Amino acid sequence: MWAIFLKKVETTKNEPKLNKWKQNGITVAGGNEQGQELNQLNHPAGIFIDKNKNIFIADYANHRIVEWKYNATEGKIIADGNKEGNQIDQLYGPTDVIVDEQNHSIIIADRGNRRVIQWLNQNQQILIQDIYCYALATDKHGFLYVSDWWKNEVRRWKMGEYDNEGIVVAGGNDRGNKSNQLRCPTYIFVDEDQSIYVSDQENHRVMKWRKGAENGTIVAGGNGQGNRLNQLSSPQGVIVDDLGQIYVADWKNNRVMRWFEEKKEGEIVIGENQVILPYGLSFDDEGNLYVTDSMTHAIQKFEINL
Repeated sequence: MWAIFLKKVETTKNEPKLNKWKQNGITVAGGNEQGQELNQLNHPAGIFIDKNKNIFIADYANHRIVEWKYNATEGKIIADGNKEGNQIDQLYGPTDVIVDEQNHSIIIADRGNRRVIQWLNQNQQILIQDIYCYALATDKHGFLYVSDWWKNEVRRWKMGEYDNEGIVVAGGNDRGNKSNQLRCPTYIFVDEDQSIYVSDQENHRVMKWRKGAENGTIVAGGNGQGNRLNQLSSPQGVIVDDLGQIYVADWKNNRVMRWFEEKKEGEIVIGENQVILPYGLSFDDEGNLYVTDSMTHAIQKFEINL
């Protein structure tokens, strides 16, 4: 998943100029109704965009990972593609995928099998077992972060060193709505300072845990479930740009929101007439915004207005 690096352009009021995106999305993967053919998806979830704008998709209900090359009209199955199952070469309801571009392996949140698994040239290795994994993230220091939907926490492992329980870096204090708790965390993002942003689904908020912090702070939502500008409804994908702007897939509100950490309200950047039940979010290196539209079984690309 790309973190986009934006120029801070000063306006006459000494405020940064905010990016905007064209409101008519372009279907770049799927969109050919629900199905399992190579040009179809079935409730896609998390996505990863590499430096060549290739899209890696956790094709949840097809129990597979597919790669759509830039401008391709169909995808290529790169993990599983067999009937769902718990064998080493099978997946069951994957919810997220990231790519290690150093060794060209993919790491998958194989949620239904309660494991994090790595695929490299059709060879599989289980990295972490017995975890209700939902989403994955990495940082520049070589750590892997995994959200655990059942234990209401995020754990961190040094990549390549998985023979341990990892370290809790967010939540982990039972299920609840206090500042040191989470309630069904979904997608996560880690910034340059190793701060962790967590979509706290059942608390309808996004939490930020600074490195080493025992408590998180609310940076989006947190005002109950609803569709007002200060509310979220079961947030999913979350990404942050280098200006600290937080983008959230506001799932049940059918919109993508942008929040500044200190603001009490967010703003709609992609409206409900453009996406239905948005899940995963990602930027490419040009600032185009990609959204998983789980209801239309497609990945939509919203081009940045330059």
